[in-house]
Amino acid sequence: MARPNIVLILADDMGYGDFGVFNSGASSTPTLDALMRESVCLTQQYTASPVCNPSRACLLTGRYPHRTGSVDTLEWHGLERLALRETTLADVLKSAGYVTGLFGKWHLGAFDPRYHPTRRGFDEAVCFRGGMHDYYNWRLEYDDRVQRADGRYLTDVWTDEAVQFIERHSREPFFLHVTYNAPHVPLEAPEVDQKLFAKAEHLTVAVRLIYAMIHRMDAGVARILDTLKRLNLDENTLVLFTSDNGPQFGGVGQYCTTRFNCQFNGAKGSVYEGGIRVPMLIRWPAGLSGGRQVNEMVHFADWFPTILVSAGLEVPAQLKLDGINVLPVLRGEPGQVCTTRFWQWNRYQPVITSNAAVRDGDWKLVRPVQPETMQTPDIHWLWVSMYGPEYFLQHGIFKNQEPERVVHDPIGPELYNIAQDPLEKQNLATQYPDITRQLLLKLENWFEDVEKDFREVYPKR
Repeated sequence: MARPNIVLILADDMGYGDFGVFNSGASSTPTLDALMRESVCLTQQYTASPVCNPSRACLLTGRYPHRTGSVDTLEWHGLERLALRETTLADVLKSAGYVTGLFGKWHLGAFDPRYHPTRRGFDEAVCFRGGMHDYYNWRLEYDDRVQRADGRYLTDVWTDEAVQFIERHSREPFFLHVTYNAPHVPLEAPEVDQKLFAKAEHLTVAVRLIYAMIHRMDAGVARILDTLKRLNLDENTLVLFTSDNGPQFGGVGQYCTTRFNCQFNGAKGSVYEGGIRVPMLIRWPAGLSGGRQVNEMVHFADWFPTILVSAGLEVPAQLKLDGINVLPVLRGEPGQVCTTRFWQWNRYQPVITSNAAVRDGDWKLVRPVQPETMQTPDIHWLWVSMYGPEYFLQHGIFKNQEPERVVHDPIGPELYNIAQDPLEKQNLATQYPDITRQLLLKLENWFEDVEKDFREVYPKR
């Protein structure tokens, strides 16, 4: 069989509950719902982090975010950067003869040309490199050229570029990474999509906008899939659709974004299930029988080796990966999965006692958020990054200027049996103290391991 094309589509802040098939049609996702019926669907797929760039770093390297240096979203401090020593999935595929393209949000190095996607394995790229962007007043980098808004809605720009990439490279193997920033804020959508939800008065204005944004993205996915079919590429193209983390909740009144997410606990920013457990749809007619569910636990780190093996390639032996090849499991054959996984995220420097989790088999231990580790007094720089990145291009990022903070004693750990309690409603820590201690030790040992790699990237922080 010829090497498959690979199309990896990543949504931004989209949860299970944003699919129409899960929310009783409150949203409208006909393409994704149909793709779900044709695909291998994972019921226990986990991102690497409850926020975007750490997850993206892991997805492209097969390594925990802390190892890669990409630990927080604050690009004005450079903490989102994917360390230059890292090897990306695009690097390996390109060296094997694939044409590689990225269209959408990058967020793995905003203000330094060394971190541009075209220097991280992608032959072609149209992107913005920060964490969020205006959908109409945009400033995009076309490889090394800057282009300003031309009237198009940003989601449509990504789709246009993806379709043209497929058309240009239809006669050679390609890796297409489409990184939609929908439905991430700012909440903006074309009027035609907003009208679909105008009468849904049981939803807040914010949620109606989010569903409109998702509907537009769903139409973009349809265009990509239709292009593959029109060019007779769909049979041997590995299509993957997922999200970088769970949905963002919050706000008040009509600005409240909190919505249905299959009753999972937590949301974006949290290591509870609602922040890190997201859908994954995989369609590859020539290589996988579709219309099935896979219930084993799979992690973002697993996609690096799995995609390479699917392409008939060997994983470079020198790479220290945290992921494993799960292709046999996807095919319903005997195969190995990693049953122990870890998460941790807070602002600025990682703090193991805050917002951390380990899942070992059915057991999951959570170290709840310590509020002082989540404060970002310099968040106003986000707007400069978004609308005036030339400031940082001229002056560089802030180095060693992170605010001082006092971290108080940690909150007691929580323990859940995910098989019996997937919604994390019953804390069993006091009932099973031995399991709690064992998982705490595993979490601490893991953090010590990945922290060594992090300190090699940021020795002075």
